[in-house]
Amino acid sequence: MATKKKSKKAVKKPARKAVKKAAKKVSSKSRKVPPVPKGYHTVAPSLCFQDAAFAIDFYKHAFGAKESSRLTEPSGKLGHAEITIGDSRIMVSDEYPEMAVLSAKTLNGSPIRLNLLVANCDALMKRAIAAGATVIRPMQDEFYGYRSGVVMDPFGYTWAIMSQIAVVSPKEMQARWTKMLAAHKPESSAG
Repeated sequence: MATKKKSKKAVKKPARKAVKKAAKKVSSKSRKVPPVPKGYHTVAPSLCFQDAAFAIDFYKHAFGAKESSRLTEPSGKLGHAEITIGDSRIMVSDEYPEMAVLSAKTLNGSPIRLNLLVANCDALMKRAIAAGATVIRPMQDEFYGYRSGVVMDPFGYTWAIMSQIAVVSPKEMQARWTKMLAAHKPESSAG
């Protein structure tokens, strides 16, 4: 029995060395590759659609998106694609229910709103509407220093299209918010 234990240890020790050596090689290689690829930001949204190819075309027309990559199954189903709107990259795919990848349409809407900051929010909102977006909130000047409006795309995602029109300090923003809430406070009824 002592011989078996020795042979197990003898096999494990060289195997551990090999694993450590391989890990060291991978680690040194990964140091040469940046953890966040060039052109990406730390957070990259990933949107899912019932027809991702159609969504990409819509975003090209509505927001001037540029497509940088696409992985397509032989059936035509889009496994992964990437588009860029302005300087922001968005990952796109068709639904994969077996992997819990579901679209906003399937989920009956999305709690996520995408904020699109641009130089001319009025022009981009008109462009989005012409491409098929629905107005949720018309364009207006906001207390926090932006002009913004909200649209819903044909796929169930909402987009706040906005441009900064004034620099408002956090202190001033809070004062304006508090004043606005007080003005809209419902009257209590005596009962």
